[in-house]
Amino acid sequence: MANYRAIKAVCEGVLALLKTNYQPAYFNNTPLQFEVYLSGQFAKPMENGVSLFLYRVYPNGSQRTPAGRIGPGGERYKTQLPLDLHFLLTAWGKEASLQHSITGWMMRVLEDEPLLTPSLLNAIDPDVFSADESIEVVLTELNNEDLVGIWRDLIEYKFQLSIPYVARNVRIESTKLLCTGTPIQQRGYESGSMDGGQ
Repeated sequence: MANYRAIKAVCEGVLALLKTNYQPAYFNNTPLQFEVYLSGQFAKPMENGVSLFLYRVYPNGSQRTPAGRIGPGGERYKTQLPLDLHFLLTAWGKEASLQHSITGWMMRVLEDEPLLTPSLLNAIDPDVFSADESIEVVLTELNNEDLVGIWRDLIEYKFQLSIPYVARNVRIESTKLLCTGTPIQQRGYESGSMDGGQ
């Protein structure tokens, strides 16, 4: 399972998926940028492209305490940390028509390819995910209160067309052993009377 760099790899992996599907001809040969944003970057954003802003990390509700991995020598590690990553994909463009085209295109790409494969994720940051691990990215909903709160804090209510997504069940492995006791070397038996010594 994934290590502590998983959140970084998933955010960059979403944009890498979009970038590999991007063709300038889709947008009248307009070059697009693809960047993970911090909140301060919304004040002076890119001209044309897609930004990803991670605004919330929650524990996954259905897989709260999955068992930790078992090492090659039988050692057990502490439970995994399963997380859901909530983020906004924002379309940037000088014209409304470009923003709308980018939005429709990026949503279609993620609908067609909702799984981030380990090969994609590990190309960004090697050895973060195991070979049998993929991350599902799905559309989600953001209520009006949360939406207004995000844009109020980011750029003072200057709303920008954004779509909420969640990357589900990103499991971060522990490096701490669950039990550090030594393995049992031999078994011992004691014989006794069944009548309690009478």
